[in-house]
Amino acid sequence: MQVRQLMNPDVVTVEPSSSATTASRLLSRHNIGSLPVCSSDRQLRGVVTDRDIVLRCVAAEEDPAQTQVKDIMSRHPVTVGPGEDCAAAAQLMARDQIRRLPVVEDGKLVGIVSLGDIARCRRLDMEAAEALSEISENIIRG
Repeated sequence: MQVRQLMNPDVVTVEPSSSATTASRLLSRHNIGSLPVCSSDRQLRGVVTDRDIVLRCVAAEEDPAQTQVKDIMSRHPVTVGPGEDCAAAAQLMARDQIRRLPVVEDGKLVGIVSLGDIARCRRLDMEAAEALSEISENIIRG
């Protein structure tokens, strides 16, 4: 099964010039841990996580209202193409310890696939379970 069959095309994003406060509010409102950072033409520029905001902004004693997302985001996120196999996406998630994977085509964000999306695909139960196990194991080890 291809990623395009499981991905969510309605992705909440944030612009690079948005403040860390805006990103925080979006994360909270949508109950998610990461946001793709996209320019107005949907070009993926990076990803910002709740952890990025805490460590690179709050812990660094920067003002979240004045700190731009582009200054705290991860610039080279792991991505997958919509035509990729879902098992390959699960392996990327396990390898890189991520739960949400931006789906990019020609440099533009077209969707997002989560570990939960993959877990719902019956044929990929084993890959998703393995990826979740590896992610959780590394989180516990710290």
